[in-house]
This record gives sequence, C-alpha cells and structure tokens, in this order.
Amino acid sequence: MSTLGVAQTLHHARITGIGGYRPERVVPNSEIVAAIDSSDEWIRERSGIASRHKAAPDESVVDMAEHASRDALAYAGLDATQIGAVVVATVTHPFQTPAAAPELASRLGSAAAAFDVSAACAGYCHGISLANDMVRVGTAEHVLVVGVEKLLDFTDPQDRGSAFIFGDGAGAAIVSRSDVPGISPTVWGSDGEQKDLIAQRDSWNQLRTDRDLRWPAIVMQGPSVFRWAVWSMAKEAQRALDVAGVRADELAAFIPHQANVRIIDQMVKTLGLPQDLPVARDIVTTANTSAASIPLAMERMLREGEVEPGGLALQIGFGAGLVWAAQVVTLP
Repeated sequence: MSTLGVAQTLHHARITGIGGYRPERVVPNSEIVAAIDSSDEWIRERSGIASRHKAAPDESVVDMAEHASRDALAYAGLDATQIGAVVVATVTHPFQTPAAAPELASRLGSAAAAFDVSAACAGYCHGISLANDMVRVGTAEHVLVVGVEKLLDFTDPQDRGSAFIFGDGAGAAIVSRSDVPGISPTVWGSDGEQKDLIAQRDSWNQLRTDRDLRWPAIVMQGPSVFRWAVWSMAKEAQRALDVAGVRADELAAFIPHQANVRIIDQMVKTLGLPQDLPVARDIVTTANTSAASIPLAMERMLREGEVEPGGLALQIGFGAGLVWAAQVVTLP
C-alpha cells in the first residue's frame, strides 16, 4: 500500500498584519435608553458601554470585512494574491450560504480557499488557531483571518437585557510563516449544555411558519453569562499562559473579548496581572462586536501606541455556544 505524502517540516507562524474598521455612525446610550426604560448611567454601570458604532443600512458584513482586510494586508506589506486562505468569523452574515469569505476573497483579488467560522465571540481566536495550523504544516504561507459582525441588525431594541450590548465592526489579521514562534498552542473548548445563555431567540424555521413571530434577535441571560465568564474564563486564560510557558509579568498586553468591562476587570484581578499592563477596554466606545472585538482592540492599541510591536499579548474570546478559545501571540 502506498503511503500518503505529508508535511515533513513544521514551520512557525506569527501575526504580521492587523486592520480594523469601525462604521462612521456612532450611537450613544442616549439613543437607546427610551426603548428599554433605562438610563446612560445604568448602562455604563452595568457594562461600561458609552457608545457603539452602527453600520449603514446598505453596508454589509463583507463591506466592513473588506475595509479591515485591506488595512491588514497593507500593514503586512502583502498583496491579496499572496494569501493562501481566507477565514471569516461571523454570526451575522445574513445568508446561510454562500459564506462571506469567498466574496471577500474575490473582492480583494484572491482565489484562495475561503470559508466562514461560526463560533460567535470566540470566532476570531478560533480563526487564528486554524490559520496557525495551516501555516505550520505548509497548507498556506499567509492566511487572512477576519472577525466581523453587523450585530445591530440582530438586536432587539426593546430587550432590556441586550439592547445596549452590541455594536458593529470588523477586525482583520494576517498570519504568516515566521522564523520564530509567534502564536502559542490554543486553549479552547465548549459547553453545549449552556447553549441557551446566549442564543438567537427563535430559529429561522419558526420564523417561516409563524408570521407573527418577533425577529429572531440574539439575546442573552446576562447574570448567568457574567458568572460563567468571570469564574470560568479566567481559568482558561491562565491555562493559555501555562501552555505558552509565559508568566503574567512577561505580557505586553491583555486583549480579552469585549463583553463587559466588569468581566474584564475581574479577569485582570483573578489572573493577577500587573497594574501597569495595558488592558483592552474598547467596549466603552465599540460595545460588544463579538468576533471583531479582539482584532479591533489590538489594531487600536498598536495604532495609538498603547502597546509596542513585538511584545506578547494574551487574547481570549468567549461567547454563544458556549464556546471559548485563547492563545498568546506576538504583537505584529
């Protein structure tokens, strides 16, 4: 029997480019509070959110992804024809099929393998893990990973528990072959028994058969999600540090999913991170952009000089599924 050919050499991989896109329109809390009988103070105290970006009605997930991707390609100094695969993490592309990734690749001028990942707020970190593995075994030399959401299309403006949480945006990264390791092994997992904590309210099948059904928006059980994230995700973040062989005091940045500022603050405390460590709290002005939140935060921190290229960053995404993924990466 013939033996299949496999990669004989494993390569290293790192993030070489980063890009972000925030829609032009800014929606402050004041535009949301009346519909949920709330206040700006209540929203800020509960979540840390002051405002969010909202995509234009005719601005699609692919439109936003294209903006972020072109910035990431420019950062890495690459042409789209050099990309071997395109991975788009999203749960708000409004078509079951085709995926957003092939259209994005085409717009960029690439015929690379292209597919979507549905892992909610952990989707970007899943994508980074997949890209790392592709580069390591030689499937691709450069992989484009995009986290993009148009969540306000899937938000119930009258749901008090979620109307203020979400925002729109896109973040993109290029993962490339490297001479040295730049992405640690990923710590990830799922807990499907708690799938109802963050979920689309009703299925598309129900919408088809019940014309009086409300739009199947994404809603969450806030207090339960908070407890899960605070007590479980800090442990996963510590596992990611341990797997990477990195101490907290060796980090240059902590870039968690932007779910809630109180969750972020508690994770910082539980992990024992240094007080002067730069920590992403972009949720204040972007709200929860799900799969886009980590690359958006990384792009801003680098652009504004809050962190320097070359340092180590711990990133962790967690959300609907319930699912999570975390890894330590070298900042591009």
